[in-house]
Amino acid sequence: MTNPVAAALRSSGDLFGFCVDVLRAVPRRPFQVREFVQQAWFISSVSILPAALVSIPFGAVIALQLGSLVRQLGAQSFTGAASVLAVVREAGPIVTALVIAGAGGSAICADLGARKIREELDAMQVLGIDPVQRLVVPRVAASMLVSVLLNGLVSVVGVAGGYLFNVVLQGGTPGAYLASFQALGQPPDLIAGEIKALVFGAVAATVAAYKGMTAGGGPKGVGDAVNQSVVITFMLLFALNFVITAIYFQVVPQKGS
Repeated sequence: MTNPVAAALRSSGDLFGFCVDVLRAVPRRPFQVREFVQQAWFISSVSILPAALVSIPFGAVIALQLGSLVRQLGAQSFTGAASVLAVVREAGPIVTALVIAGAGGSAICADLGARKIREELDAMQVLGIDPVQRLVVPRVAASMLVSVLLNGLVSVVGVAGGYLFNVVLQGGTPGAYLASFQALGQPPDLIAGEIKALVFGAVAATVAAYKGMTAGGGPKGVGDAVNQSVVITFMLLFALNFVITAIYFQVVPQKGS
Protein backbone atom coordinates (compact mmCIF):
# COMPACT_ATOMS: atom_id res chain seq x y z
CA MET A 1 0.00 0.00 0.00
CA THR A 2 1.38 3.38 -0.98
CA ASN A 3 2.29 5.74 1.85
CA PRO A 4 0.12 8.88 1.39
CA VAL A 5 2.80 11.13 2.87
CA ALA A 6 5.44 9.79 0.50
CA ALA A 7 3.03 10.11 -2.43
CA ALA A 8 2.24 13.74 -1.49
CA LEU A 9 5.93 14.58 -1.21
CA ARG A 10 6.64 12.89 -4.53
CA SER A 11 3.85 14.82 -6.21
CA SER A 12 5.10 18.08 -4.71
CA GLY A 13 8.58 17.38 -6.02
CA ASP A 14 7.23 16.52 -9.46
CA LEU A 15 5.21 19.77 -9.53
CA PHE A 16 8.27 21.79 -8.52
CA GLY A 17 10.31 20.09 -11.25
CA PHE A 18 7.57 20.87 -13.77
CA CYS A 19 7.65 24.54 -12.72
CA VAL A 20 11.41 24.57 -13.32
CA ASP A 21 10.90 23.04 -16.76
CA VAL A 22 8.36 25.76 -17.60
CA LEU A 23 10.77 28.50 -16.50
CA ARG A 24 13.56 26.98 -18.59
CA ALA A 25 11.26 26.78 -21.62
CA VAL A 26 10.16 30.43 -21.44
CA PRO A 27 13.22 31.97 -23.20
CA ARG A 28 13.30 29.32 -25.92
CA ARG A 29 12.40 30.34 -29.42
CA PRO A 30 10.22 30.38 -31.37
CA PHE A 31 7.55 31.65 -29.00
CA GLN A 32 4.12 30.35 -29.98
CA VAL A 33 2.41 33.69 -30.58
CA ARG A 34 -0.68 32.24 -32.26
CA GLU A 35 -1.26 29.77 -29.43
CA PHE A 36 -0.73 32.57 -26.91
CA VAL A 37 -3.33 34.82 -28.57
CA GLN A 38 -5.85 31.99 -28.87
CA GLN A 39 -5.45 30.98 -25.24
CA ALA A 40 -5.61 34.58 -24.00
CA TRP A 41 -8.83 35.12 -25.92
CA PHE A 42 -10.32 31.87 -24.67
CA ILE A 43 -9.42 32.46 -21.01
CA SER A 44 -10.72 36.03 -21.10
CA SER A 45 -13.95 34.97 -22.83
CA VAL A 46 -14.79 32.44 -20.10
CA SER A 47 -13.59 34.63 -17.19
CA ILE A 48 -14.68 38.24 -17.77
CA LEU A 49 -18.41 37.87 -17.11
CA PRO A 50 -18.13 35.58 -14.03
CA ALA A 51 -15.45 37.83 -12.53
CA ALA A 52 -17.52 40.98 -13.05
CA LEU A 53 -20.64 39.36 -11.61
CA VAL A 54 -18.77 38.02 -8.58
CA SER A 55 -16.94 41.28 -7.87
CA ILE A 56 -20.17 43.29 -7.46
CA PRO A 57 -21.51 41.37 -4.42
CA PHE A 58 -17.94 40.98 -3.15
CA GLY A 59 -17.46 44.75 -3.02
CA ALA A 60 -20.96 45.24 -1.63
CA VAL A 61 -20.44 42.74 1.21
CA ILE A 62 -17.10 44.32 2.12
CA ALA A 63 -18.65 47.80 2.14
CA LEU A 64 -21.63 46.67 4.24
CA GLN A 65 -19.51 44.79 6.78
CA LEU A 66 -16.87 47.50 7.12
CA GLY A 67 -19.50 50.24 7.17
CA SER A 68 -21.24 48.59 10.11
CA LEU A 69 -17.95 47.96 11.90
CA VAL A 70 -16.52 51.47 11.53
CA ARG A 71 -19.87 52.96 12.61
CA GLN A 72 -19.62 50.99 15.85
CA LEU A 73 -16.07 52.28 16.33
CA GLY A 74 -17.04 55.85 15.47
CA ALA A 75 -14.77 56.04 12.42
CA GLN A 76 -17.29 56.49 9.63
CA SER A 77 -14.93 58.83 7.79
CA PHE A 78 -12.58 55.91 7.05
CA THR A 79 -15.18 53.65 5.45
CA GLY A 80 -13.97 54.48 1.94
CA ALA A 81 -10.34 53.76 2.69
CA ALA A 82 -11.11 50.44 4.38
CA SER A 83 -13.45 49.29 1.61
CA VAL A 84 -11.27 50.31 -1.31
CA LEU A 85 -8.04 48.97 0.18
CA ALA A 86 -9.74 45.66 1.02
CA VAL A 87 -10.93 45.30 -2.58
CA VAL A 88 -7.71 46.44 -4.27
CA ARG A 89 -5.27 44.58 -2.03
CA GLU A 90 -7.13 41.37 -1.25
CA ALA A 91 -10.54 40.81 -2.79
CA GLY A 92 -9.62 41.77 -6.37
CA PRO A 93 -6.66 39.40 -6.77
CA ILE A 94 -8.44 36.58 -4.92
CA VAL A 95 -11.60 36.83 -7.02
CA THR A 96 -9.49 36.99 -10.17
CA ALA A 97 -7.47 33.95 -9.15
CA LEU A 98 -10.52 31.89 -8.23
CA VAL A 99 -12.23 32.66 -11.54
CA ILE A 100 -9.07 32.01 -13.57
CA ALA A 101 -8.45 28.72 -11.76
CA GLY A 102 -12.07 27.60 -11.92
CA ALA A 103 -12.79 28.56 -15.52
CA GLY A 104 -9.50 28.91 -17.39
CA GLY A 105 -7.42 26.45 -15.35
CA SER A 106 -9.96 23.66 -15.57
CA ALA A 107 -10.19 24.14 -19.35
CA ILE A 108 -6.39 24.02 -19.67
CA CYS A 109 -6.22 20.86 -17.58
CA ALA A 110 -9.00 19.16 -19.54
CA ASP A 111 -7.43 20.09 -22.88
CA LEU A 112 -3.95 18.84 -22.00
CA GLY A 113 -5.40 15.78 -20.25
CA ALA A 114 -7.32 14.84 -23.39
CA ARG A 115 -4.14 15.24 -25.42
CA LYS A 116 -2.33 13.03 -22.93
CA ILE A 117 -4.76 10.12 -23.04
CA ARG A 118 -4.85 10.36 -26.86
CA GLU A 119 -1.04 10.09 -26.75
CA GLU A 120 -0.61 13.35 -28.65
CA LEU A 121 2.01 14.53 -26.16
CA ASP A 122 4.04 11.34 -26.68
CA ALA A 123 3.79 11.82 -30.45
CA MET A 124 5.10 15.39 -30.11
CA GLN A 125 8.10 14.15 -28.14
CA VAL A 126 8.80 11.50 -30.79
CA LEU A 127 8.84 14.29 -33.40
CA GLY A 128 11.30 16.26 -31.30
CA ILE A 129 8.78 18.89 -30.15
CA ASP A 130 8.84 19.88 -26.48
CA PRO A 131 5.21 19.87 -25.24
CA VAL A 132 6.11 22.24 -22.40
CA GLN A 133 7.55 24.85 -24.76
CA ARG A 134 4.87 24.33 -27.39
CA LEU A 135 1.74 24.04 -25.26
CA VAL A 136 2.37 25.01 -21.64
CA VAL A 137 4.37 28.24 -21.95
CA PRO A 138 1.78 30.04 -24.15
CA ARG A 139 -0.99 29.02 -21.76
CA VAL A 140 0.91 30.21 -18.69
CA ALA A 141 1.76 33.54 -20.37
CA ALA A 142 -1.85 33.99 -21.50
CA SER A 143 -3.16 33.24 -18.01
CA MET A 144 -0.77 35.79 -16.47
CA LEU A 145 -1.79 38.49 -18.94
CA VAL A 146 -5.51 37.88 -18.51
CA SER A 147 -5.15 37.77 -14.72
CA VAL A 148 -3.49 41.19 -14.61
CA LEU A 149 -6.09 42.76 -16.89
CA LEU A 150 -8.97 41.01 -15.16
CA ASN A 151 -7.76 42.16 -11.75
CA GLY A 152 -8.07 45.75 -12.90
CA LEU A 153 -11.65 45.13 -14.03
CA VAL A 154 -12.55 43.35 -10.80
CA SER A 155 -11.04 46.14 -8.70
CA VAL A 156 -12.95 48.85 -10.57
CA VAL A 157 -16.26 46.99 -10.41
CA GLY A 158 -15.74 46.03 -6.77
CA VAL A 159 -14.88 49.59 -5.72
CA ALA A 160 -17.87 50.95 -7.67
CA GLY A 161 -20.17 48.40 -6.03
CA GLY A 162 -18.82 49.22 -2.57
CA TYR A 163 -19.23 52.95 -3.20
CA LEU A 164 -22.78 52.51 -4.41
CA PHE A 165 -23.88 50.36 -1.49
CA ASN A 166 -22.14 52.54 1.08
CA VAL A 167 -23.60 55.80 -0.23
CA VAL A 168 -27.08 54.54 -1.15
CA LEU A 169 -27.84 51.91 1.52
CA GLN A 170 -25.78 53.12 4.46
CA GLY A 171 -26.17 56.85 3.97
CA GLY A 172 -22.47 57.50 3.58
CA THR A 173 -21.06 60.76 2.27
CA PRO A 174 -19.52 60.53 -1.22
CA GLY A 175 -16.87 63.15 -0.42
CA ALA A 176 -15.77 61.44 2.78
CA TYR A 177 -15.66 58.07 1.02
CA LEU A 178 -13.24 59.35 -1.62
CA ALA A 179 -11.21 61.61 0.68
CA SER A 180 -10.44 58.84 3.16
CA PHE A 181 -9.11 56.62 0.40
CA GLN A 182 -6.89 59.40 -0.89
CA ALA A 183 -5.58 59.92 2.64
CA LEU A 184 -4.61 56.28 3.25
CA GLY A 185 -4.31 54.70 -0.21
CA GLN A 186 -1.15 54.80 -2.30
CA PRO A 187 0.01 53.51 -5.71
CA PRO A 188 1.93 50.52 -4.24
CA ASP A 189 -1.42 49.12 -3.09
CA LEU A 190 -2.55 48.76 -6.70
CA ILE A 191 0.87 47.49 -7.77
CA ALA A 192 0.78 44.84 -5.04
CA GLY A 193 -2.65 43.72 -6.23
CA GLU A 194 -1.43 43.41 -9.81
CA ILE A 195 1.65 41.45 -8.71
CA LYS A 196 -0.60 39.08 -6.80
CA ALA A 197 -2.79 38.62 -9.87
CA LEU A 198 0.28 37.96 -12.03
CA VAL A 199 1.61 35.31 -9.64
CA PHE A 200 -1.80 33.73 -9.12
CA GLY A 201 -2.37 33.48 -12.88
CA ALA A 202 0.98 31.76 -13.34
CA VAL A 203 0.28 29.31 -10.51
CA ALA A 204 -3.22 28.47 -11.76
CA ALA A 205 -2.04 27.75 -15.31
CA THR A 206 1.07 25.82 -14.22
CA VAL A 207 -0.80 23.55 -11.81
CA ALA A 208 -3.55 22.94 -14.38
CA ALA A 209 -1.00 22.10 -17.08
CA TYR A 210 0.91 19.76 -14.74
CA LYS A 211 -2.19 17.83 -13.70
CA GLY A 212 -3.39 17.64 -17.31
CA MET A 213 -0.06 16.37 -18.65
CA THR A 214 0.19 13.74 -15.91
CA ALA A 215 -3.42 12.54 -16.17
CA GLY A 216 -4.05 8.86 -16.70
CA GLY A 217 -6.81 6.31 -16.59
CA GLY A 218 -8.90 7.51 -19.50
CA PRO A 219 -11.65 10.13 -19.38
CA LYS A 220 -12.30 9.50 -15.67
CA GLY A 221 -8.65 10.24 -14.97
CA VAL A 222 -8.94 13.56 -16.81
CA GLY A 223 -11.97 14.51 -14.73
CA ASP A 224 -10.12 13.63 -11.53
CA ALA A 225 -7.13 15.66 -12.70
CA VAL A 226 -9.35 18.72 -13.28
CA ASN A 227 -10.81 18.46 -9.77
CA GLN A 228 -7.37 18.03 -8.23
CA SER A 229 -5.92 20.96 -10.16
CA VAL A 230 -8.64 23.33 -8.92
CA VAL A 231 -8.29 22.20 -5.30
CA ILE A 232 -4.49 22.39 -5.33
CA THR A 233 -4.58 25.81 -6.99
CA PHE A 234 -6.96 27.20 -4.36
CA MET A 235 -4.73 25.95 -1.54
CA LEU A 236 -1.58 27.41 -3.11
CA LEU A 237 -3.29 30.73 -3.85
CA PHE A 238 -4.33 31.37 -0.26
CA ALA A 239 -0.88 30.40 1.02
CA LEU A 240 0.85 32.63 -1.54
CA ASN A 241 -1.55 35.47 -0.75
CA PHE A 242 -0.50 35.38 2.88
CA VAL A 243 3.21 35.34 1.99
CA ILE A 244 2.96 38.20 -0.54
CA THR A 245 0.86 40.31 1.84
CA ALA A 246 3.30 39.79 4.70
CA ILE A 247 6.24 40.78 2.48
CA TYR A 248 4.33 43.83 1.22
CA PHE A 249 3.67 45.16 4.73
CA GLN A 250 7.35 44.70 5.61
CA VAL A 251 8.66 46.42 2.49
CA VAL A 252 6.19 49.23 1.83
CA PRO A 253 5.55 51.77 4.62
CA GLN A 254 1.86 52.47 5.11
CA LYS A 255 0.40 55.97 4.96
CA GLY A 256 -1.04 57.35 8.14
CA SER A 257 1.06 55.05 10.34
